[in-house]
Amino acid sequence: MSGPLAGVRVLDLSSVVVGPVCTGVLAEHGAEVIKLESPPEGDLLRRLGGLGRTPGMSGKFLNFNRGKRSLCLDLKHPRGAAVLRRLAATADVFVTNVRPEAQRRLGVDAETLAAAAPRLIHCAIVGFGTKGPYAGRPAYDTVIQGVSGVAACFEASTGAPRYVPMLIADHTVGLIAAQLIGFALYRRERTGRGEAIEVPMFENMAAYVLMEHLGAMSFRPAIGPFGDHRVLSPEARPLPTADGHICLSANTDAQAHAFFEAIGRPELKTDPRFATVAARTANTGEYFALRAEALKGRTTAEWLEIFDRLDVPAMPYNTIESLLTDPHLRAVGLVREEEHPTEGPTFAIGAPNRLSGGEAPPGRPAPRLGADGAAVLREAGIAEEEIAALREAGALLDEAA
Repeated sequence: MSGPLAGVRVLDLSSVVVGPVCTGVLAEHGAEVIKLESPPEGDLLRRLGGLGRTPGMSGKFLNFNRGKRSLCLDLKHPRGAAVLRRLAATADVFVTNVRPEAQRRLGVDAETLAAAAPRLIHCAIVGFGTKGPYAGRPAYDTVIQGVSGVAACFEASTGAPRYVPMLIADHTVGLIAAQLIGFALYRRERTGRGEAIEVPMFENMAAYVLMEHLGAMSFRPAIGPFGDHRVLSPEARPLPTADGHICLSANTDAQAHAFFEAIGRPELKTDPRFATVAARTANTGEYFALRAEALKGRTTAEWLEIFDRLDVPAMPYNTIESLLTDPHLRAVGLVREEEHPTEGPTFAIGAPNRLSGGEAPPGRPAPRLGADGAAVLREAGIAEEEIAALREAGALLDEAA
């Protein structure tokens, strides 16, 4: 069985997180992804991603670059740039998070590559859309979280702005980019033409914040304040039990009324503050505080058994460490142990989604820098003499260099 993108070749000139998330999804579903890296050190995440057993192979890099092949090519060298244009003619998709001006300098912008490969899907992930005044500015996840209002959501909730302690903008926008590439490939099947896609991080994350929190200010004039106070409530968090925490949400009337029965407070079903969805929404602070106080008298396991019987949505609270042993994640194959060919025993993160028409087999482990360079070039029809000349000129870094 092969994934839905089997036969699709992707040139991946992206680094760190947002681009590798995008191309990782494509690889996960069967695409051949050739990761273009720059000598001498390749993707910054090889070093920025923390500890590794060997230099340039951080644990974070391993997770974001499974299923890919590494070609380490100096695009600033004329020979390297010429090879890239030849590779583009063999590819279906080109992904980059290089800034627009740098794309033009390197000759990897959509217009230049379309001249050599008119069927190419060119996807540029940028910090800010090129039609606005912020165009071309550098951007990392935390910069985008701050400018898009994500950090301000914490200020509205807790009184102090802060970032989500994971790269939420990179992950979100990377997934959006993969989705748009799928749309473009589908349109190319009907039209035969390639496409240029621009995926701006700022606009996407600002849209998320506004859709979530514009609320009553959607109306002109505004009929209430900005923000969904249920989501912004400081009480919107895992609830303490006698021996830990539990994650619970009771939104419908049936769920809330079952919850009141479970905690021994059936009279709350007719309390005007809590009897209906509208009443609980208007009294979110009291409702959430009541929930937090009510669960301290029993253990997490006891509450889970009760809530499961009453069909109240509730699950145990996982730490990062306990995710590795979560029985559901092990059963569906999301977390598994495997032997990396150079890094030894590792935890591997599998595909979280399933397609009934067939899945791609487990992807190859993340590559060492330049590990596949010569093989990729040979497959593109580049002669051994030219590959050797690229090495000699310093335009190609591979394991034979």
